[in-house]
Amino acid sequence: MYYTILNYGEDRFEEKRSEFIGYAKRVETEDEAKAFVTEIKLMHKQATHNTYAYIIGENMGIQRYSDDGEPQGTAGIPILEVIKKKGVTNIAVVVTRYFGGVLLGAGGLVRAYSKGAAIAIDAGNIVEKVKGIPLHIIISYELLGKIQYLCSENSWHIEDTLYTDQVELIIYAETHLVQVMKDKVTEATNGKGIFKEEKDQYYFKKEGRLYIES
Repeated sequence: MYYTILNYGEDRFEEKRSEFIGYAKRVETEDEAKAFVTEIKLMHKQATHNTYAYIIGENMGIQRYSDDGEPQGTAGIPILEVIKKKGVTNIAVVVTRYFGGVLLGAGGLVRAYSKGAAIAIDAGNIVEKVKGIPLHIIISYELLGKIQYLCSENSWHIEDTLYTDQVELIIYAETHLVQVMKDKVTEATNGKGIFKEEKDQYYFKKEGRLYIES
């Protein structure tokens, strides 16, 4: 389990006539992070600075940053620290600055780049990612109402229902909860439920429900 952002994030603000534009993108590899940084730099060739930081890996094992010409420690590290403080990974953040003619000083730069990173990440919507599997529950028609009630009672969202000679319910289940779910269904059906499990993968988790990665 870890936290990342759900969507592409972008936001901007002005500080003493300098314009700061924050960008955040979910990435899975360092190559993706580098490509995103390059994309923003190309978009803002005329900008005074395109500073950035990124963290990759469930254990946050890859961490990189750049001040891109700003005084050392006033841009890249503050962006990196905001990412850490928000507890997200697999993310690249770029904060672009168009200089407005007024010097901000070291403290002002740190605050501005930290704000640029924070608003970009917030715009991307922080979300939890968990390991889960599609769990198929196969039952007879006479047991459908009972299992639908069981799912409702336990907040298990039924993603799909297939009707053939039997009924097949598909639920995205967190990996560590699969056995508990199977035990409850087995008890409710007196052992008449049949289960099929697919390969596990990462899902977004929001308000207790799992969503396929977009």
